[in-house]
Amino acid sequence: MTAHLSRRGFLKSAAAAGAALYIGANAKGVMAAASSADAALNPFVKIGADGRAIALIKHVEFGQGPATGLTTLIAEELGVTMDQITYEFAPSDPQVYNNLLFGPFQGTGGSTAMANSWMQYRNAGAAAREMLISAAAKEWGVDAASLDIVDGMVTGGGNSASMGDFVAAAAEMDVPAEPRLRDASEWKLIGNDATRRLDSPIKVNGQAQFAMDVHLDNQMVVMIKRTPQKGGVVASFDDSAAKDVKGFIMAQALPTKHGVAVYAENTWAAMQARNAIEVEWDNSAAESRSSAEIKDEIMAALDAEPTYNVNKADRAAVKAAVDGAATVLEKTFYFPLLAHAPMEPLNCTIEQTAEGKIVLHDGAQMPTGPHMAYQQIFELPADKIEINSMLAGGSFGRRATPDADYQVEAGLAFIMTDRSRPVKLVWDREDDIRSGYYRPAVGHKVRVGLDENGTIIGWDHQVAGQSIMKGTAFEAMAVHEGIDHSTVEGIADSPYTIPGQSLGLTDTKKATSVLWWRSVGHTHTAYVMEVMMDLAAKAAGQDPVDFRLSYLTGGGEADRKAAVLKLAAEKAGWGNAPAGHTQGIAVHKSFGSYVAEVVEISGNNDDGIVIEKVTAAVDCGIAVNPDTVRAQIEGGIGYGIGHAMRDQITLDGGAVEQSNFPDYEPLRISDIKEIETHIIASAEAPTGIGEPGTPPSAPALANAIAALTDDSQLIAELPMAEAGVYFA
Repeated sequence: MTAHLSRRGFLKSAAAAGAALYIGANAKGVMAAASSADAALNPFVKIGADGRAIALIKHVEFGQGPATGLTTLIAEELGVTMDQITYEFAPSDPQVYNNLLFGPFQGTGGSTAMANSWMQYRNAGAAAREMLISAAAKEWGVDAASLDIVDGMVTGGGNSASMGDFVAAAAEMDVPAEPRLRDASEWKLIGNDATRRLDSPIKVNGQAQFAMDVHLDNQMVVMIKRTPQKGGVVASFDDSAAKDVKGFIMAQALPTKHGVAVYAENTWAAMQARNAIEVEWDNSAAESRSSAEIKDEIMAALDAEPTYNVNKADRAAVKAAVDGAATVLEKTFYFPLLAHAPMEPLNCTIEQTAEGKIVLHDGAQMPTGPHMAYQQIFELPADKIEINSMLAGGSFGRRATPDADYQVEAGLAFIMTDRSRPVKLVWDREDDIRSGYYRPAVGHKVRVGLDENGTIIGWDHQVAGQSIMKGTAFEAMAVHEGIDHSTVEGIADSPYTIPGQSLGLTDTKKATSVLWWRSVGHTHTAYVMEVMMDLAAKAAGQDPVDFRLSYLTGGGEADRKAAVLKLAAEKAGWGNAPAGHTQGIAVHKSFGSYVAEVVEISGNNDDGIVIEKVTAAVDCGIAVNPDTVRAQIEGGIGYGIGHAMRDQITLDGGAVEQSNFPDYEPLRISDIKEIETHIIASAEAPTGIGEPGTPPSAPALANAIAALTDDSQLIAELPMAEAGVYFA
């Protein structure tokens, strides 16, 4: 039956109509509950007396799906439908909303959003469910074990009522230390293909608010006249011509002298005024090398003894084994600088409230960075800094710099005013391409020896390039014994069991500013490993899939990698491509996930190569939102293939030569005809999905092109267009 409230119960319910239940963590990081947002508690879930639930999302949403994924976890454990819950972005507070894999730091990156939040958000939802059930059991005088929450209704023992009716009472209870988590057999939302993204409708109908959409009353727009050569500083500037631009307000050199801040009433005026300003730059400490010089430095490092012996192998013995092998394969690879190029260029808006609080409106990927920076810039305590997290239009790593670069620019631009007007910092596409941070330039030199039976007996692998982590706040965490693991990840920890392998690393001088890029070091290590495995397979006279499987032994990671390899080959019809088509395969583990891809192509280099289909298989543990998993694999494939096809950042005298999408061309929808993704069912905890689709994509394409041209066009230097590959 449905429970009917007495008059006394009705009055009690009416009095509690404004009540809410907050489940989260207190100042000590312990799960706790509160009845008001004013409590010293940062929640993960809030439930109102109307029965509506809100998930507080601690990770930025720039298209990769945490707003839906983390909300799904709360909804599943709580017992509500996706229509009965919404989401908000959590405030900046690294003591509570920290990334559990980063330490006391709130941030999104490394495909960790779901992996670090999996148990945290499930526990919050489960705790809320148990507290509401306990309150209902007490009200009804029944055993709590007989009750559950289904579609937002507390039911059982012949009783049924909205969970909102018990919010006030539940808020007075202690949070269970170990709430019962729903068994996988009970799941209705996790793993359900029908669960769709919560942010899609607002992005389609225009209601979504990105950081670029912020427009505060009386705001100024600031753009920066930037040095063409990274490291250059302002010697002097002349803004006399800018004064003729309607809407121009003023221009001032940044306190760091890294540019001139140009203030105007709107973005167009800021652009025009910035273009009119003449700046004399002091480039005495600026980057002055060309791309050719940077490449020469890396190639020279590959020919010398490596600085670091990554896997502590006896390199002399490995070299001797390779030299004495029946077949020796040797290749040198080069990967250029790459820009991130998100669709929404960098921007943020800063204001000061009447109470003296500094508020930053930003699609902040790592809010702890600007939060800490602003404490120094404005000489304020942490509680006087507020970050309003917005949707972001892409990132691929660019919005997460160790020095909070663009947020610091905004802070410095704001502090040079009287703070009476908000300031919106806007980068344009040319700023993004010419003045940003880049995937490092890296080189690999590999020598592989095979015996008479085609078995690998030696693998000498040298890497040289620019360290991302050294010299940053992340060095202590990411660099060990001098080795920046982000440069060699994917080789040093490969599931392949390769006998006689040595791995050396040499750091070279950084070109401009380098930063992690979608899948970080795996962008180049996967390419080299998988192209070399294909070459070795062909030299051994073996099928590339069978050859790889023979080096995936020992169980564990190797078995999971083998499983996606087999599934991708099966679903792609490996070895049975139509006449005139060839296939290439690659498999790689990154960010805890395993992805194999088969690229099928047709055509020829005279008329153009056509990418007919990419078939992917992925093991990312439990696929919380399968639809999102497929979308991320598709996006990762497009990102990896698009950049490998034709993109690079080149320098001339230290200045970036590319400027916009005409000369740094993104993937076109016509570049890949079809992508098909298959997800392996798993009971393992979820792992990363935002980045793992990228690493295997380019080597699978390269291997397909090599098969088409009988290895005469093995592509060892990217982009492929520079190597003479023509795409239709």
